[in-house]
Amino acid sequence: MMSLNNQSTAKLMIQGTSSSVGKSVLAAAFCRIFYQEGYHVSPFKAQNMALNSFVTTTGGEMGRAQVVQAQAAGVEPEVRMNPILLKPSGPTGSQVVIMGKSQGNVTALRYHGEYQRMTWPYVTEALHGLLNEFEIVVIEGAGSPAEVNLKSNDIVNMRVAMEANSPVLLVADIDRGGALASVVGTLELVEPEERAMIKGIIFNKFRGEIKLLQPALDFIEERTGIPVVGVVPYFKIRIPDEDSVALSEADEKPSVSLAEQLDVAVIRLPYISNFTDFDALQDEPDVAVRYVTDPANLGKPDLLIIPGSKNTLADLRFLHESGFGTYIQTFCQEELPVIGICGGYQMMGRLVKDPLHTESELEEVLGLGILPMVTEFYPQKHTVQSKGTILAEQGFLKACTGQTVVGYEIHMGRSTLDEGHSPLFNLTSNGESNVDGLQAGNSYGTYLHGVFDNDGLRASLLNWLWERRGITRPVEASLSQAALRESAFNELADLVRQNVDLERIRAIMGLKVE
Repeated sequence: MMSLNNQSTAKLMIQGTSSSVGKSVLAAAFCRIFYQEGYHVSPFKAQNMALNSFVTTTGGEMGRAQVVQAQAAGVEPEVRMNPILLKPSGPTGSQVVIMGKSQGNVTALRYHGEYQRMTWPYVTEALHGLLNEFEIVVIEGAGSPAEVNLKSNDIVNMRVAMEANSPVLLVADIDRGGALASVVGTLELVEPEERAMIKGIIFNKFRGEIKLLQPALDFIEERTGIPVVGVVPYFKIRIPDEDSVALSEADEKPSVSLAEQLDVAVIRLPYISNFTDFDALQDEPDVAVRYVTDPANLGKPDLLIIPGSKNTLADLRFLHESGFGTYIQTFCQEELPVIGICGGYQMMGRLVKDPLHTESELEEVLGLGILPMVTEFYPQKHTVQSKGTILAEQGFLKACTGQTVVGYEIHMGRSTLDEGHSPLFNLTSNGESNVDGLQAGNSYGTYLHGVFDNDGLRASLLNWLWERRGITRPVEASLSQAALRESAFNELADLVRQNVDLERIRAIMGLKVE
């Protein structure tokens, strides 16, 4: 059994030598490890830049990575765990979300100045609130603490470590090469008092024989005076990705195994958001999900998905100009299955209007004309968790009519259905009932993120897609998403526990064994 020295909150901060070194996943691993040991654990990341977001039970919006870490810690996600969220909406600007509420779009130049400094009180209030309520807080940094052009306005790396008086583990991605230089360079560029906060080094994504790496580990410890507390092997455990970096590695063309798998093509929009919506499909052994950037690579998938977007009008214009729009319209005319989620749903209508320039400089763009509806944007952002009943009695939803469906909504616009058309779902959000979604032939749209996480709905969809091939589904039943998630967290915790010096890390944190 572990206990805390002086009954105070223990802290552990995970920083990286760069972006995409695995900070988020390692933070989730430590959340699960300490949760398994009986601690009340919370994640924290002061500022997150990501397009994958989530809505809490109170209607606040936060980064998906901290939601995953909260789930690993066995606690309910809340916006204090990610007080500042930046959602890129263009080449030089982002929507700024503070304590779960959108503050509108801000240019990068304006944000990295007085605006960013203004957010620091929100960070400190959220951080100290969690430190007062939890036994352990696992803190994640962003990018690198050695970005000299950004350090003066830092609110997410060493300034947070100093504020929390938290020891830091520095993580380097050894798979990409240059890990030794990145560690030494980072330590050379941070201030002496910041360097003193770094108590351990972890090399992540290692492939090979550890004995061959040992001379490098010895060199780093001798050169820096900081112990290497872990070498974590490269792994493929299904943990939701924080941002779109993972999409660069995704397949675009159909794979050779499609005779045994359904081909699900997701259009890779320039401002794609919440692509974690499709993780549940990727987890199914009889499904191959690919992200497509060129209409020439679409082929004839079993299912075409238009995902969510952070800039719906700009992405809708992209569909028209790239040739995707014509392809999708032809696809629908041939009665091939199409599903639009959130922004993708809006694009499937007749028209999308933004008269107040809530999301972009465009005022309106003609939709794809697949679903009989019009969408208009308003300044008020709709962020709720929703639960309800499946109403539709046609297509793949016929097999699950009346079943419960849950998810969350994050959108600016409201869609008005043409008269005489029925919605897909009857939902309840914040005690109020409303309807959602629309179907035309084999085309469907919904605002509900996480819709494929519903096991019954997903099973009905996959059974239907196989039936369209004239084949009985080769898998007996869909996998339980809740069970898969818990299994992945436990597998991740076991892997990290076996490849880091936990005893030393506990000592660094001020934890002791009784």
